[in-house]
Amino acid sequence: MLKIIICGINGKIGSLLYDSATNNSHQVVSGIDKITVSAVDCPVYPNFYQVKEHADVIVDFSSPSCLNDLLCYAIENKTPLVIGTTGYSNEQEKKIMEVSKSIPIFKSANTSLGVNLILKLCKFATTVLNGFDIEITDKHHRHKKDSPSGTAKMIYDVIAQTLRYPTSPIYGRKGSEKRKPREIGIHSLRGGSVVGEHSVFFFGENETITITHTANSKQLFAFGAIKAAEFIVTKPNGLYDMDDLLTF
Repeated sequence: MLKIIICGINGKIGSLLYDSATNNSHQVVSGIDKITVSAVDCPVYPNFYQVKEHADVIVDFSSPSCLNDLLCYAIENKTPLVIGTTGYSNEQEKKIMEVSKSIPIFKSANTSLGVNLILKLCKFATTVLNGFDIEITDKHHRHKKDSPSGTAKMIYDVIAQTLRYPTSPIYGRKGSEKRKPREIGIHSLRGGSVVGEHSVFFFGENETITITHTANSKQLFAFGAIKAAEFIVTKPNGLYDMDDLLTF
């Protein structure tokens, strides 16, 4: 049984994390959220400075603005981290990398098993379909703040690292210029209550291959995050991701 602190416990993913943790026989000892009124059976604090409980691991699905306090608390208490928050700046990403030298950190923009499989399929397709034009779309609900999504960025990074030539992302298109051979379009759609859908299109001269992942419920992210928590508490200092957790 793990003792867990959930940062962002009253958010949409946070409440699912609480349920997933307790359903897997773990104990959520406390939560962090700007809204401290909650139905969960543990103390909820507005910040890390008020936390009194010891935890084996922190699971974070909050916002980039919470990062400094999160990392300071984790370093001071030598507590492993699972970070599922997206939308970090380049400077914040570097900070996470630096802190991972002192504590084990598991970081993924998407903790879904299916998305991890999509990344592997995209890597394979990029190798096989050399010379195809590639476009990425991400669809999410109207309340999602960051565009493109963290998962879309992950997909792009995997493809860019696999290609035999340098490429560049194009975020949407406007104007009268034709598509350049080595660019990859990334397009974000926001509306309604869409949980999340990512598609990668490989356009050839005579055929098109599409790889799509659709999330039907946010519960899949909570389930994956708890598996990540179970994984990271046994690891030495360093930065880990879904590729370290899952093998196919």
